[in-house]
Amino acid sequence: MITVVDYQPEHQPYFEALNRAWIEKYFWMEPIDFDVLQKPGEHIISHGGFILMAKESDVIVGTVALKFVKPGVFEFTKMAVDEKVHGKKIGQTLAEVAIEKCRAKGASSILLYSSTKLIPALTLYRKLGFVEVPLDGPYKRSDIKMELKLVDGQ
Repeated sequence: MITVVDYQPEHQPYFEALNRAWIEKYFWMEPIDFDVLQKPGEHIISHGGFILMAKESDVIVGTVALKFVKPGVFEFTKMAVDEKVHGKKIGQTLAEVAIEKCRAKGASSILLYSSTKLIPALTLYRKLGFVEVPLDGPYKRSDIKMELKLVDGQ
């Protein structure tokens, strides 16, 4: 059974390890990655964002961060699921809980930056209702930007 919990400081090593695994597999660590992964409380939480951790039988197996961008807007960032448990819809569960939490915080939209190399991730985002929008952003590896409008009925 998968449970999703709010990030606690003792989760930092898992947050970093899970994200480093996929970043280093497909890309390379950028300076912003080191900063955010080593100090998520400072870079995400202290600015109004939040981080969720997925657990399976008390083992941390996934994470997602929602960075506060501006009133009403969050950015989906640093989403990762341990490769050993891929296929169990943990990413979808994390994303759905994160979207509901954004709604509860009064958000009107969620942005994300990704890469067209990450087909399973993009498939999930589209399934959740994200659509492609014009690209801008801080990551060299990103070649796609997507947005989910949070409106009634969606």
